[in-house]
Amino acid sequence: MKITAQEEYGLRCLLQLARAPQGQLVSVKEIAGWEGLSAANVEKLLRLLAKAGLVHSVRGVKGGYLMNRPAGSVSLGEVIRALGRVETTQHICTSYTGLKAACVHFDDCGIRSVWSGLTHYIQNFLDQTMLDQLLGPERAVAERLTKDLQKRA
Repeated sequence: MKITAQEEYGLRCLLQLARAPQGQLVSVKEIAGWEGLSAANVEKLLRLLAKAGLVHSVRGVKGGYLMNRPAGSVSLGEVIRALGRVETTQHICTSYTGLKAACVHFDDCGIRSVWSGLTHYIQNFLDQTMLDQLLGPERAVAERLTKDLQKRA
């Protein structure tokens, strides 16, 4: 799976909103400063997240952004789809055709099952992992995600 800068930075911006106390507005300028991003880039990312219904803005001098739902009810899959896309087997199989218009193995491919299994696993992982599971120190997050993965296996 390829993670784009847009997906990485957008997720980081959303985590900043998730860390804020409930109801507290967070400005684009604050997020940009905390994340080392330009305000224009943060604004673009938050617009994408707003279009997907994950956040909303409040105008005015003391305005800013808020999450629309608690972090525990927002999956990473929703976030990634709002900012880009989760690769699918179809995308993989139609992107790497060599010099031909279609892959020479399109009708009978031993590799397709690998890509299908991986993309299914990744999509399930992202859809079952909630944003609040990423809050906290890295070690605690890693332990939490490892335990969750073991329960799912």
